[in-house]
Amino acid sequence: MIKITEKNSIKNGQSKQFEINKKKIVIFNINETYYALDSLCVHQDRSLVHGKVTNNIIECPSHSWHYDIKTGKLLDYLKDIKLSTYDVKNTKNGIYIDV
Repeated sequence: MIKITEKNSIKNGQSKQFEINKKKIVIFNINETYYALDSLCVHQDRSLVHGKVTNNIIECPSHSWHYDIKTGKLLDYLKDIKLSTYDVKNTKNGIYIDV
């Protein structure tokens, strides 16, 4: 696991994008549970970092495509499309992800 950021740097209901090993990854804090997935929507490679999250579904802010933040699965338009997801650990020393 790689330390990404300090423990309280992503406030509840917010997200932050990070670049790790040349990959853009977004981490969401949803009620103090953290989720990490590839940050770029497969539709025109737009970042999901500013997308609206409702019931663990992230809506791409550019064109309204929807992804499950737990599984990375695209929920509309195309079948069998999925963003990579990453395990996240929130410890007293920081937030870590497994990439």
